[in-house]
Amino acid sequence: MKALLKARLPRPLREADLSRVEGVFTDVDGTLTTDHTLRSETVRALERLSSEGLRVVLVSGRPAGWGEAWARQLPVDGVIVENGGLFFLKGAKGHLRKVYAEAPAARAANRRRLQSEVARVLKQVPGARLSMDSAYTEVDLAVDYNEEARLGPAGADRIESLLVARGVTAVRSSIHINCWLGRFDKLSATRRFAKAAWGERLDPRDGRYVYAGDSFNDAPMFGAFGLGVGVANVRAVLDRIEAPPAFITRAPEGRGFEELARAILARRGRGAAREE
Repeated sequence: MKALLKARLPRPLREADLSRVEGVFTDVDGTLTTDHTLRSETVRALERLSSEGLRVVLVSGRPAGWGEAWARQLPVDGVIVENGGLFFLKGAKGHLRKVYAEAPAARAANRRRLQSEVARVLKQVPGARLSMDSAYTEVDLAVDYNEEARLGPAGADRIESLLVARGVTAVRSSIHINCWLGRFDKLSATRRFAKAAWGERLDPRDGRYVYAGDSFNDAPMFGAFGLGVGVANVRAVLDRIEAPPAFITRAPEGRGFEELARAILARRGRGAAREE
């Protein structure tokens, strides 16, 4: 058991080969934010990556409404939201293109059923409630267990199991249990985004893209990306996450992302110097 656990432990970020990195996909809550706040230093890290020509895409469980605001106001190339239910692609002169994972009829049918199934589950768990920002979603819904509510791991586990038993996909972030109906997740949406934005068939293991995250719903990305990087607070879930990151930062949350950005830019600078 100890050997298995050791094999799953991520390596220090300093061991990652960042020499070919062209872009960064990153989670938001608990990865860019620090104590639920987006620090100016973290925004500056995004700005530096973008100004150096790296592609930056946010990948979050947060609502479509948040995603549009982020896409318009932050120095990013696009935003994937609602765990892959849709994304915003920033085009020429900042114009946004909005792309859904499913056709309108499927979305409408799934939305109706999802609302019904989630309502049933909420009645079975004392204190369970939708997140405040679920009002701004279009595809998924979020149950709050660690933002305004305090249900603890046991409450979150029960909600997840009840939803899954009813055929609902349910994955946990650091604050919410995101739930949806439909065949999509963060990874499938990332592949669709790369095709739509850059005309590329994304191979997450080719060393050109990094994924940064911190929680359970980042597992599909950690499993696919050779350069999957967990900020240090991911340690809290390493013994339970389906696929851990390959590497880990020293610092947690937004400071960990800043550490990653510095490492990418430093490696990029050394590579440019050698080419000269």
